[in-house]
Amino acid sequence: MRRAPLVALGVTALFAGLWGGLLRLGLSVPGQTSDLAELHGPLMTLGFLGTLISLERAVALGRGWGFAAPLASGTGSLAAAAGAPGGFGPALLAFAAAVLLLEHFVIDRLQRTAHNAVMALGALAWLAAAVLWLAGEDTARFVPLLAGFLVLTIVGERLELSRLRGLGGARRTALLAAIALLAGGLALSIPAEGAGMRLAGAGLLAQAVWLARYDIARRTVHGSGVTRYMAVALLAGYAWLAAAGVLWLIHGLSPDGYAYDAQLHALFLGFVMSMVFAHAPVIVPAVLRVRLPFRPRFYVHLALLHASLALRVIGGDWAGDLRLWQWGGVAGELAILLFLAVTAAAVAEARRGREAAEGQAVRRSRTRGKSTLFSS
Repeated sequence: MRRAPLVALGVTALFAGLWGGLLRLGLSVPGQTSDLAELHGPLMTLGFLGTLISLERAVALGRGWGFAAPLASGTGSLAAAAGAPGGFGPALLAFAAAVLLLEHFVIDRLQRTAHNAVMALGALAWLAAAVLWLAGEDTARFVPLLAGFLVLTIVGERLELSRLRGLGGARRTALLAAIALLAGGLALSIPAEGAGMRLAGAGLLAQAVWLARYDIARRTVHGSGVTRYMAVALLAGYAWLAAAGVLWLIHGLSPDGYAYDAQLHALFLGFVMSMVFAHAPVIVPAVLRVRLPFRPRFYVHLALLHASLALRVIGGDWAGDLRLWQWGGVAGELAILLFLAVTAAAVAEARRGREAAEGQAVRRSRTRGKSTLFSS
């Protein structure tokens, strides 16, 4: 549990980001004069997910210096939220991205793989976003790069798992081509926002189609327990990734209004958070070395996430109903908080069960010892 303080940094950034989300929804909550509304995206993307992703990567690599990435990411995000002067927060986030990129370089030296190269491109997108932020650019200017960081990281991991299905040749090449389309669009979005977003949208759509067709989730959804739960979350996320791709392709960059809200939340909430929910039963035990047994109630926060997003995008962004948009936004945040609470409760239950089993084993051992003493 020595990694718990780093997780706590990420979760604190999450809470700050969620509060910024309430401000962006126009709700009357404290903090109207703060920068949290503007920082909502970076706090959620780099502060929360960036910290957890870089922590997972540091654990997997097993080098002490790798933990500098989650430490800098969590600290930098909170410094930005606190209004630290001189670009201190974005500078720390750029440093965290550089460390993560270096980790992928070290992994490449150990074993060169396509999926590691894709995830390294994600770290590069994070670094480019932090540099633009440090240069004083608005969040809307580098938000495609924030999306690229998460999408390339996730799709890189799915590319690694595609080996389990023995996918190769033209099908694997097709996914790499879709990834190249996204990466090219992200690079183009820096000098030419609209054209870059449309090209990146085509890449998102192509990846969604490929994942929906070939990902192992198509097979595991017919299983049971946690296997089925993860597959359901993955497939639902792919549907939102396709929706985001279509919106990016049609609208390009729409820095204001309902189209912009739908473009971003279809991807960040519908795709990315669904991936987080799906991978939690695997990532949490690996990072924190605790048991996270599956519980059927995991479906509650998953269903709430997707229902709330549908309400926000269809009822709010598409139909233009402000109240439905706000209700959908608040319910989406509740889904994330419920996910944290349910996960923590499942870990606590597992720990109590293990302690009870260990206590029972000790009592049985003592009872056998007494029986042996009296019979001798």
